Amino acid sequence: MLTVLGFAMIATFLVLIMMKKMSPIAALVLIPALFCVAVGQGAQLGDYVIEGVGKLAPTAAMLMFAIVYFGVMIDVGLFDPIVRGILRFCKADPVRVVVGTAVLAAIVSLDGDGSTTFMITVSAMYPLYKRLGMSLVVMTGVAATANGVMNTLPWGGPTARAATALKLDAADIFVPMIPALGVGLLFVFALAYVLGRRERKRIGYLTLDEALVPETETVLVAAGGSGTDTPKKSVGGSVESESTTGTGAGAGASAGDDEGFQGLDPNRPTLRPKLYWFNAGLTIVLLTAMILELLPIPVLFLLGAALALTVNYPNMTEQKARIAAHADNVLNVSGMVFAAAVFTGVLTGTGMVEHMADWLVGAIPEGMGSHMAVVTGVLSLPLTYFMSNDGFYFGVLPVLAEAGAAHGVSPLEIARASLVGQALHMSSPLVPAVYVLVGMAKVEFGDHTRFTVKWAALTSLVVLAAGILFGII
Repeated sequence: MLTVLGFAMIATFLVLIMMKKMSPIAALVLIPALFCVAVGQGAQLGDYVIEGVGKLAPTAAMLMFAIVYFGVMIDVGLFDPIVRGILRFCKADPVRVVVGTAVLAAIVSLDGDGSTTFMITVSAMYPLYKRLGMSLVVMTGVAATANGVMNTLPWGGPTARAATALKLDAADIFVPMIPALGVGLLFVFALAYVLGRRERKRIGYLTLDEALVPETETVLVAAGGSGTDTPKKSVGGSVESESTTGTGAGAGASAGDDEGFQGLDPNRPTLRPKLYWFNAGLTIVLLTAMILELLPIPVLFLLGAALALTVNYPNMTEQKARIAAHADNVLNVSGMVFAAAVFTGVLTGTGMVEHMADWLVGAIPEGMGSHMAVVTGVLSLPLTYFMSNDGFYFGVLPVLAEAGAAHGVSPLEIARASLVGQALHMSSPLVPAVYVLVGMAKVEFGDHTRFTVKWAALTSLVVLAAGILFGII
């Protein structure tokens, strides 16, 4: 019964948000509350929610102060050279823009933190997508998938969890997986190229000079496949199309819905060019301390945000203005995380997760015992999407490893196969970082999910196939 209700709760949530019948925050709160009552545990709802909030509170704190920190870094101009460099590489060609997004997300993912990756990637690429009228779900989808592949780094989380759960060495799990993960990353770059060609066909091709046209000029951009020119006028630093084409959140940008190209405005009053190297050094120290785990990540970002605000904006009024400028992002993301705490709290507290996992493991045919590594790889896609990494690696993986050991399958192979689903996991509604991604990109979570899931799942299967081909899994 709990198994059926668990799958029904997840399916109901996904359907409602993808059909835009409910906002993600409302769905994350109301749906699990209703299902908690349906299983006869309504009296325990408060306990489940408080427990879930307690577990996710550090994550919410980290995201709140990370958004403030990186928001200040964007304000002071730390990432402006990166944006200009990417502009030069992309040359306003949609193909290069999408590939550049994948490359940037993969590089920044080396810090092992998805939220940081998404904040930097969106900060750098968002203005260009808006200026060219490109689909923003392409940006979020490519960034999430690239980060998912790189999330398997030993300091990224999943590998460490697998090593801990099965009492193995993280290097023994990760190092042999490098060729398969490399193939997965190359597939992401190839996917970015294909999606970029689709965008180029839809919106046409611009030169760099045309993309950076002054705000008062009008640009003629070839409409996708029509052979006609659609006038697009830059308003307030963004692109407003008189005849919007395309679908999703990125089909043209309307004036007044954001600050558009402010990140490239060389004259904005928030810039602090004399403090550039201080801010760069502070960011490097912060990321290094995070990788070395010198302090808990929420504490690091709290200290970093306070120091960045104090040094760059010593005036109290300016500090308040910077905090207020990023308040929307902070509220949206932290609110989503606490709402997700209701979902995960009910899913775990009622026992739904445990019953769903037991059912899936029990459904494995006896004859598949010798192929448990491949089975684990396949199961990692839905399981890491519908449950947290902690739930999968500490709750399900030991059971799969035990079943594999009974048929002579090495726990190392099981552990490596368990990493396969991470490309899809990073777009799970239970991953707080994905709300940073869609929030900063101003993309509906349902649109992101509908676009990304198929490509992320395909990437995971490519990693699995490569692992089998190379004899790793």
